[in-house]
Amino acid sequence: MLRDMFKKTYTKLDTKYRTEEKEEAPSIPAGMWRKCNKCGKPIYAEDVRENFNICPKCGGYFRVHAYQRIEMVADAGTFFEWDREMEVSNPLNFPGYEKKLAAAREKTKLNEAIVTGHACIGGYPAVLGVCDARFLMSSMGHNVGEKITRAVERATREKLPVILFACSGGARMQEGMISLMQMAKTSAALKRHHDAGQLFVSVLTDPTTGGVTASFAMLGDIILAEPGALIGFAGPRVIEQTIGQKLPEGFQQSEFLLEHGFVDKIVERKDLKECLAQILRLHGGKNIGEVRQEEKPGNPETGEVFPEIRAKAVIRSAWDSVVLSRKADRPVASDYIEALFDDFMEFHGDRYFKDDGAVIGGIASFHGIPVTVIGQEKGKTTRENIKRNFGMPSPEGYRKALRLMKQAETFGRPVVCFVDTPGAFCGMEAEERGQGEAIARNLMEMSGLKVPVLSIVIGEGGSGGALAMAVANEVWMMENAIYSVLSPEGFASILWKDSKRAGEAARVMKITARELKELGVIERIIPEREPASPETMPEIKEKLTKAMEEFFDTWGRMDGEAISASRYDRFRRF
Repeated sequence: MLRDMFKKTYTKLDTKYRTEEKEEAPSIPAGMWRKCNKCGKPIYAEDVRENFNICPKCGGYFRVHAYQRIEMVADAGTFFEWDREMEVSNPLNFPGYEKKLAAAREKTKLNEAIVTGHACIGGYPAVLGVCDARFLMSSMGHNVGEKITRAVERATREKLPVILFACSGGARMQEGMISLMQMAKTSAALKRHHDAGQLFVSVLTDPTTGGVTASFAMLGDIILAEPGALIGFAGPRVIEQTIGQKLPEGFQQSEFLLEHGFVDKIVERKDLKECLAQILRLHGGKNIGEVRQEEKPGNPETGEVFPEIRAKAVIRSAWDSVVLSRKADRPVASDYIEALFDDFMEFHGDRYFKDDGAVIGGIASFHGIPVTVIGQEKGKTTRENIKRNFGMPSPEGYRKALRLMKQAETFGRPVVCFVDTPGAFCGMEAEERGQGEAIARNLMEMSGLKVPVLSIVIGEGGSGGALAMAVANEVWMMENAIYSVLSPEGFASILWKDSKRAGEAARVMKITARELKELGVIERIIPEREPASPETMPEIKEKLTKAMEEFFDTWGRMDGEAISASRYDRFRRF
């Protein structure tokens, strides 16, 4: 009743803010109402708390105190705090610094600007570190760096994942170079954690700037961000003062970083706990060699799956396969991912320049096995094709793919790649950003991966742009896919100076699944009793599922060195 009374009382005040009338606000109990710093409207404080500290009127995000954040993401009653009390550190004997620290402790009831400890999220154990901007803008002094380092070191010893919520103005000026050293110290601890094969998830909140951005915050195996968060090394005011220009709208916000390849995923606050639990689950699944063995169809000696179906297959011309591989309704990588895998979580960006829509990738599960899935993605409409650059990856697409593969290697996940591209993008900007180097780097690094890699050509497999995602332990092809050194049109133009002879070129190039199987370039052909389409996907799913069960069972029994050596031998034979 009291709440309803105050809401009615405040109807006029709300109108005042919208119409900018100059009437005097009524007297109300302190703390019951607050003003949104985004839209400027009065909002009921309890409504904000119940809405994950988000303005119910404009959707603006309020900053969250450390213990509030922990309450939002940790299972009730599971958080156990570490290093709650630490002695004051004033390494430079900076005048007035200790009084400033005492005032911050009194105001926030915190010992320092970060809270660390152990908790469960969705039942999965993890080490948490949560910055609190109320404490000297969560700047990183010695004690902050020490608490993070201790937490990471303990997580490494106990084989636990680490989740750090960054929210900081950067280095703590009163501690000078000692503050700067915390950047190196926390990064070194995370390097050891990474080398031990343990997971680190970084969650960027508003604001994440300065030395925190340039150290632990950007080193996550997976980097998440809240919507609209300010993230950058130099703050906007510093940049504007330096260059003498007004920055564009949205510059340095999380959406800007997603577009430019530095953030895997933007997650709304209400979805964050579920997202983190899913990530933890996919990084804690059983070893692929422990999957229950089942009787598998097909002949592993010949690589033929479902020979009784193959016998009935229609033999088409090479040019027929070219046409079918390019058909507008042919399933794309995302269709196969949706059909074959559970819990797919897409990650974005190459951590260098941008996100490339022509390559999609992330983590998922296949019958309980955590996997990394990557695909070259074409669009289904004109708008989607433009967004996906018609399935032609740029350098950042290949770098994103390689980043995800190396991440998979760290956590022992097999990699499944769906190949479908007319070729790597050959524009001027791709050359400026190192297209050749990006493809070459993939070929080299993929050759040495110590986890199983399966590549499936589902449509067009065009030249080095396709090979950059097909240096695998096994390469399969859909029956009507093609895999070629160049497009038939390009081949005919180069050799015969006549692109109209593309059909003839397709015949002599030996680019069909059947021909490449005979040459030993691929291991399996996945039959298409009818050409692949949305209607035939259930049948294709069944065939691929059985074949992939066999692949994971076979390769999951081998150690990393044997997997890598086998891949080397596969290509050495050519």
